[in-house]
Amino acid sequence: MAAPPPESEKRPIIVVADDDVDILNVIKLKLEANGYRAITARDGQEAIAAVQKHRPAFVILDVMMPRLNGFQVARMIKFDKRLKSTPVLLLTVRQQETDRNLGHRVGADEYLAKPFDPQQLLDRIASWLKRKAEPTPRGET
Repeated sequence: MAAPPPESEKRPIIVVADDDVDILNVIKLKLEANGYRAITARDGQEAIAAVQKHRPAFVILDVMMPRLNGFQVARMIKFDKRLKSTPVLLLTVRQQETDRNLGHRVGADEYLAKPFDPQQLLDRIASWLKRKAEPTPRGET
């Protein structure tokens, strides 16, 4: 009989991508202090690779990143059959309505402006994870 996974492996995985190391570290510390396992990426290509490898419960993307921006990564996640149900939150200084609309068009589920309240970010993650855990009523998909 195989040994149960370590406690750290049972925590929900969240991929966080931001090219600002300070923001990345703050988010990682907050997530880990609240029972999540944070996988970090510094650009869009690292982000999509981490999402494909770890199949996270939630993804947080900065919009303005090198190599692939957050809009592109969100679109790639939502067009992948295996990943499309993964909630994606765009975390960005870009607050124009056109940016928000583009975020929703590429499939982002949430849009949060920087500077942000870490508790608000945690609340949004918890809300999405609770929704994903709830059983779907019969006849709905």
